[in-house]
Amino acid sequence: MPKPVVALALGSGAARGWAHIGVIDALVEAGITPDIVCGTSMGALVGAVYASGQLDKLRDWAVGADWRVVASMVDVGLLAGGLVDGVRIVDWLGGLGLAEYIEDLKLPFGAVATDISTGREVWMRAGPLTQSIRASIGMPGVFSPVKLDGRWLSDGGLVNPVPVSLARAMGADFIIAVNLNEDLLGRRLVAEEVSDEAAAAAKAELAAEAAAKPSSFIDMVRAIPASVQARMSTMNFFGAGQSTPGYFDVLANAIDIMQDHITRSRLAGEPPHVMVLPRVVDIAIMDFHRAQEAIAEGRAAAERVIPIIEAKLAGRAPR
Repeated sequence: MPKPVVALALGSGAARGWAHIGVIDALVEAGITPDIVCGTSMGALVGAVYASGQLDKLRDWAVGADWRVVASMVDVGLLAGGLVDGVRIVDWLGGLGLAEYIEDLKLPFGAVATDISTGREVWMRAGPLTQSIRASIGMPGVFSPVKLDGRWLSDGGLVNPVPVSLARAMGADFIIAVNLNEDLLGRRLVAEEVSDEAAAAAKAELAAEAAAKPSSFIDMVRAIPASVQARMSTMNFFGAGQSTPGYFDVLANAIDIMQDHITRSRLAGEPPHVMVLPRVVDIAIMDFHRAQEAIAEGRAAAERVIPIIEAKLAGRAPR
């Protein structure tokens, strides 16, 4: 019986996307190696790095990156359609040793983006790799859109959070999908109250650190000590109190609502053969410094379904 063509469809999820590394690690160790890789948003980033043969390098960087390292990659671009312009991220991707073009990758690869003019889904299966990744990860409200082939492109999660349809179109017989958008809704939007003394102390410490490096917004972000950042998570981001949600609270929940509805709708009509569901609901969209937790949960989630994958592959022939 001919071996089925196995595809890995890696879903969107911002910082939760580090879980894809753990999923791939577990699958490969079990001898389940994909013939096709496709991804949306962070799924596109991790999938492209894997297809370039550089996953070890990405894993080492992610595990070693604290919030200061992550903040150093942020380049504010308020006039470019988002808070972050993304030039430093593109430079960082180039430093990982990726292939220059999608066609040069070791595995067939595709990424999903959204044409923000027409709302259409865009499949990127050829062309410059880093720019394609940057387009796919362009989270609205955070990253500015990317102009590629005459179109302004943004996050693929707006239209296809878990790209099963792309995997099937690329010739897959057996699709393993990784969905990071399960059970995201219902979390507290406004944090529990903290004492006035704790809030005042945190704000005073933040102000003192910001005054020491006033040259730019990013300098101020870099100056925030870890202790203050932890307390800021229970308050508005540079807000006036705890009774209203902060900017990133609203943005994160809005994106989660959107992706939850779109994911359910798309997967109902385009189910994969096996679904991997990492339990990463407690990792916020901007928690890129929590890679070790996400990777561990990705591995655990894959290990839970590997027996199912092996059983299905053992009895399945190509279409």
